[in-house]
Amino acid sequence: MKERGFLNMTGTEILKLASIIAVGIVASCSALGASFGDAKVAASAVESVARQPEARGSILSTMLIGIGLVEATPIIGIVIALILLYANPLLG
Repeated sequence: MKERGFLNMTGTEILKLASIIAVGIVASCSALGASFGDAKVAASAVESVARQPEARGSILSTMLIGIGLVEATPIIGIVIALILLYANPLLG
């Protein structure tokens, strides 16, 4: 039996491999972007509380809404990546 190498892959196998790599890249970039966004929102909130301690409650509730909005983007990205992985419309 002849061994198949990496260069002898069919089109479907290449598409599956590319989908797996794309999912990894999307998940990594989503997590990295969300972590930077969360850090920016939290740092701004801490700075605002330091300037106006009496507005702490309002600032913290706004911070939580901001973090929720920042976290929505990577969740959507990961959902799209999982659809690409498990229900790939390109594979037919």
